[in-house]
Amino acid sequence: MQKNQYRGVKKFSSNSQFSIKKMINIPKGTKDLLPQISHKWHEIEGIAREVARVFNCHEIRTPIFEHTELFTRSLGDEAEVVSKQMYSFLDKANRSLTLKPEGTAPVARSFVENNLEQYGLPQKMYYISPIFRYENPQAGRLRQHHQFGIEFYGSSSPYADAEVILLAKTFLSKCGVTANLTLNNIGCAECRTEYNNALKKQLEKQKDCLCGLCQNRLNKNTLRILDCKSPNCKNIIKDAPKISKFVCECCKEHFKKLTDILKNEKINFTIDDNVVRGLDYYSKTVFEFAGNDGMAICGGGRYDGMVEELGGKQTPCVGFGVGIERILLAAEKEGREFEQKTVDYYIASLSPEQLDYCFDLSQKLRAKGISCEVDLMNRSLKSQLKFADKIKAKYSIVVGEDELKSGQLKQKDMRTGEVTEFKL
Repeated sequence: MQKNQYRGVKKFSSNSQFSIKKMINIPKGTKDLLPQISHKWHEIEGIAREVARVFNCHEIRTPIFEHTELFTRSLGDEAEVVSKQMYSFLDKANRSLTLKPEGTAPVARSFVENNLEQYGLPQKMYYISPIFRYENPQAGRLRQHHQFGIEFYGSSSPYADAEVILLAKTFLSKCGVTANLTLNNIGCAECRTEYNNALKKQLEKQKDCLCGLCQNRLNKNTLRILDCKSPNCKNIIKDAPKISKFVCECCKEHFKKLTDILKNEKINFTIDDNVVRGLDYYSKTVFEFAGNDGMAICGGGRYDGMVEELGGKQTPCVGFGVGIERILLAAEKEGREFEQKTVDYYIASLSPEQLDYCFDLSQKLRAKGISCEVDLMNRSLKSQLKFADKIKAKYSIVVGEDELKSGQLKQKDMRTGEVTEFKL
């Protein structure tokens, strides 16, 4: 055995009756959702579902893995997600499958495969799903993280863009997160081809000054250089041509109408030519919400070519994805408190002889929708009441021989100490 091979292993003496077991740790970049914090997730997910309901969006659930080709075709072979971050594997039939690295392509696949157009357009859908990317873990972004996503299918109207942005804004607000909206118009495929050539030509002049990642992007995904966080690259792209100079009249009109709608709805925003999003499928509108500390929380835009790319009819689409882990981080930074639901009653037995009665009473209360707990650990009365306090039970009831004879029970308010007598 190599030295330090088993970290966290408890050692036993040679005459111990126990064998040494290797402790299995959680994989890097993943996190357990513990019972002590799951209520925060429930609250955020509840807000997501309620906001989606108000905007008449319906849930869609796609498999946790898809054929690898779905992502290489929709995201582009040269996208960083595809080339570096996907968890792909061969199954027993030698088919290449991938844990989904983003939620939009699977929804598009489902839209085409299940002919969702037959149910009328627009189709307004949402998902809450784990997402898998092999990258260095960072604040609010793990190798398995979770997203709330919105997908609108069928409308090319700027009002659809505005509705998606307003939905995101509403969700963030209800989560207690202050976020700043940034927009850009990256044009249609034709606009971007012309711009991409001009940008590449300009950046080729300073290729040696770009970071290693951007030197690679120059020939594969030039637009992504605009999104680089390297101070040196940021300085170089200051003098790069702006995409706004290359968009066609149709794309300009679409973006102008969108900004007019947002102004009319009193939504503050800034326009930034460097917002391009990280995936190749975006067109026309792209947007991001970031916290006051600059951390990106939510991003999305329009992707009118995806359905056609996956074998369906040309169908305009717009949507966004927001990381739930990042929402929780941002909300807690702003002092958002998440109320943890507690048990209504703890029913304590004075001695083991009363446990049958306590257990039966707990079942009757639960049948009425009242949450309760009874002793399952053979504790003393004192320990039972300590545990009731630890789990923050609202009320406690102590059942002894006298209570069984009289049928009179007493409940104690665990917060105020007030005692109330009642008969079942």
